[in-house]
Amino acid sequence: MLMALWPLIATPVTLCGSYRICCCYTIVILPDTTKKSPMELINEIPPIKVEGRIVACEGDTNPALGHPIEFICLDLKEPAVCKYCGLRYVQDHHH
Repeated sequence: MLMALWPLIATPVTLCGSYRICCCYTIVILPDTTKKSPMELINEIPPIKVEGRIVACEGDTNPALGHPIEFICLDLKEPAVCKYCGLRYVQDHHH
C-alpha cells in the first residue's frame, strides 16, 4: 500500500490580505498493484482433501498462529470454506 502526502495550497487570509501556508496534509492511499491480495494468495492453495464428512480447521498446526477451531461439514460437492482463514476443504471419496 502506498501513501502519498498532498499538501494543501496556501489559502488567502481575508483580514490582512496576505497568504498563510497551511501545514496540514491530506493522506491519499494508493493501492499497491505489485503485491497480491490475501484472497488471491489463499485461492492459490488447492482444496484440502479429507476422508471424513467433518473437518476441524485451526488455521495452522501451531495453535499460537492459528484461529479458533471451526468444525466444517463436507456434505456438499463444492469445497467448504473456513470462515476464519479461507482454506477450502473437499471430501475425498475412495470408491
